[in-house]
Amino acid sequence: MTNLQKDQIIQKLRAFIDHVGSPEKASNIIGVSNVKLRDLASGKVGKTSDEIFLKVADGVGWSSKQWNGVKTRDFQFIQNVVKFAQDENEALAITGEAGSGKSYALREYSNNHKNVFLLKCGEHWNKRYFLIKLLRAMGKEDTGSIPEMVDTIVDVLKKKENPLVILDEADKLSDPILYFFITIYNELEEKVGFVLCATNHLEKRIKRGLKLNKKGFKEIYSRIKRKFVELKGVSNDDIYMICQINGVEDRGKIKKIQEDSEMDLRRVKQNVRAYLHDIA
Repeated sequence: MTNLQKDQIIQKLRAFIDHVGSPEKASNIIGVSNVKLRDLASGKVGKTSDEIFLKVADGVGWSSKQWNGVKTRDFQFIQNVVKFAQDENEALAITGEAGSGKSYALREYSNNHKNVFLLKCGEHWNKRYFLIKLLRAMGKEDTGSIPEMVDTIVDVLKKKENPLVILDEADKLSDPILYFFITIYNELEEKVGFVLCATNHLEKRIKRGLKLNKKGFKEIYSRIKRKFVELKGVSNDDIYMICQINGVEDRGKIKKIQEDSEMDLRRVKQNVRAYLHDIA
């Protein structure tokens, strides 16, 4: 790892500490001691290993692979929806195709607003691990029994101004974990905002659960106002802007990227990088 890369990570770390409020909270989120984070933030690198730097980099969202994001039409729409949920303490569900830039838009919102707790959910999570991840996102210690952790989460949220919990890729959560959404919502209705974001699989799953009268699904559907906010999807204009800002300016190449994209921004990124390395 180069000194320039380390400097970039330290700059991101300083901004991250400022965003979450303290090195102690940053430590709980990143998983590196607050003493080490304080040293790094003050420029005291010493003999800090590359392994520690990479762990900090992952925690603060730094990557060595340069990529310029674009404010697509769905990016702008997601920002507006999420801000509404936070300002009005609403619970909303956003659905969109895979590769439409949902996670990027949510991450950018989280990075630029206070009291936003973003989780990128995993299929392997159980109830305890979900609570651990949420507590870490809040900068809190992840100890105690499941009821104790739920109580801590509720207490923390009650003390925040317009807090927002975002569950990205919420369709990966098991039913028992989705029930936690009901539990926390019931304790904090009109005191906290919630956003569930996923592909349309989440909508199909919840509506199927309604038909089968599965436990909890009527409650979930009611709390998101019986509505799924659908994204418009990737446009050719979005792809054009992405190509331009990331160094592909030839109109012929851009047209080929558009035609090959299948309106998936991950595929667009791959093709742009391929053109930049002359392997397309």
